[in-house]
Amino acid sequence: MAEFRVWAPKPELVRLDVDGVVHVMTSTEDGWWHTTVDAAPDARYGYLLDDDPIVLPDPRSARQPDGVHERSQLWDPAQVTRTDDDWPGRSVAGAVIYELHIGTFTAAGTFDSAIEKLNHLVDLGIDFVELMPVNSFSGTHGWGYDGVLWYSVHEPYGGPDGLVRFVDACHARGLGVLIDAVFNHLGPSGNYLPRLGPYLSSGRNPWGEGINIADADSDEVRHYIIGCALRWMRDFHADGLRLDAVHALVDTTAVHILEELATETDWLSRQLGRPLALIAESDLNDPRLITPRDAGGYGVTAQWDDDIHHAIHTAVSGERQGYYADFGSLATLAHTLRHGFFHAGTYSSFRRRRHGRPLDTSEIPATRLLAYTCTHDQVGNRALGDRPSQNLTAGQLAIKAALVLSSPYTAMLFMGEEWGASTPFQFFSSHPEPELALATAEGRKAEFAEHGWDADEIPDPQDPQTFARSKLDWDEADTGEHARLLQLYRALIALRRSEPDLADPWLDHLVVDYDEDQHWIVVRRNQLAIACNLGARATSVPVSGSLVLAWEPPSIGTKATELPAHSFAILRCI
Repeated sequence: MAEFRVWAPKPELVRLDVDGVVHVMTSTEDGWWHTTVDAAPDARYGYLLDDDPIVLPDPRSARQPDGVHERSQLWDPAQVTRTDDDWPGRSVAGAVIYELHIGTFTAAGTFDSAIEKLNHLVDLGIDFVELMPVNSFSGTHGWGYDGVLWYSVHEPYGGPDGLVRFVDACHARGLGVLIDAVFNHLGPSGNYLPRLGPYLSSGRNPWGEGINIADADSDEVRHYIIGCALRWMRDFHADGLRLDAVHALVDTTAVHILEELATETDWLSRQLGRPLALIAESDLNDPRLITPRDAGGYGVTAQWDDDIHHAIHTAVSGERQGYYADFGSLATLAHTLRHGFFHAGTYSSFRRRRHGRPLDTSEIPATRLLAYTCTHDQVGNRALGDRPSQNLTAGQLAIKAALVLSSPYTAMLFMGEEWGASTPFQFFSSHPEPELALATAEGRKAEFAEHGWDADEIPDPQDPQTFARSKLDWDEADTGEHARLLQLYRALIALRRSEPDLADPWLDHLVVDYDEDQHWIVVRRNQLAIACNLGARATSVPVSGSLVLAWEPPSIGTKATELPAHSFAILRCI
């Protein structure tokens, strides 16, 4: 016998359809409908609302074998074979995280094919794999941020069984797993939740209608979100979540949903006996996210830090368009590395207002902020989806890697970055509805035309070649400059693990010197000095010591070091 329950306060009648047989359901005053019927373990089922003959999927479905518009299928996590029951977990503080998209990480684009590449990540020195969204969305391929059935696993990737195998394989190799979860909006295709209950709010965000987490009848919506988040960690053994764009979660209640989720996650962590992490993507520069709850914060484990990305990227590349306008100088880079945020109650020319709040560096360790040279956003949301490796020299890429991986921040890489992948990561979708496909393509062109890009050059997201071009080319990883860069990443990560001075998480201990005119910057981590020449000519840097690691051989004197153009050297200064 199987129990079926669904929260549906809107319709007057809800019936259950199991493999074509319709069953009566009983309602309660709080809007829940339930029944227990004899059903096969892999039965296909769904719900009928009022007199509509269309069977709708279960909003808490684990599996959608025929897509988000069709029936759900029963799936029992207790019946899945696992080998990671003794997995102790690991902390994300100071770790090296590797963000990847299942569909483009390998040619096959599945969990099982991704497993075949995990030894590469182990050899690289990665601690955690962060999966871009794997929840069900309409179509066969896409970024995953337009999910509509948050509890289920995208079938083309391998469904829930495939995800269990992937997590199991990661844990067997000592890799933690983080899953990108999107709770700030729902996709435009296959979203039947509004027919069931008040899941949407009256407001909107850049990606669609907002989620009702603070308006009338929002309690069950909040339970739906928190239940989904905990389920990834409980049923699929994920070690934590990356929470997409939490600034779009408009919550006016006394207990913010992020605080509530962090509390529930900590409780689950104690029950499971292993660490669990919540990593927020936030555009707010608000330290309250990562401040402990007993100090008045939300208690989220960590957050992405785009200011660090912007400061490093602009200083190295020279780009200054759009939200890069306030960045680009070495002074800005030095300030951001020292303080975590650049905009901290200061004026943002891009936003045309004050932005952010200062971080108390004596109380909050740098490991609660993530530093990176690129992400899916910082690549894929460029008009052409071009990576830094398509525009910068190998030396410039090496400098960016050194600044991130030798920093006190928790570090993150984006798939293929470690070898300077030549393939782009473009925005792609596969909406089956022609009108939605057209609107997506036209909207993408209009968005980038406003930023000065040639609309005719912007790839059509619906073109299958846009998706195909974005797949990594693993054959290039061991060739030429790609192989040299990969070797450097391995060396930097190994040094990060072995060198005690690089484990210090306190920004108050960080010292940064620079010369704007000579284009050099030196980051001092106790006895270690990370000296970088961002200029196109060799320059003399006032630091000396024994060489630990370098991109190009420097000339080390008694008081200064000559660095070649676009290079760095890590020195031990006594």
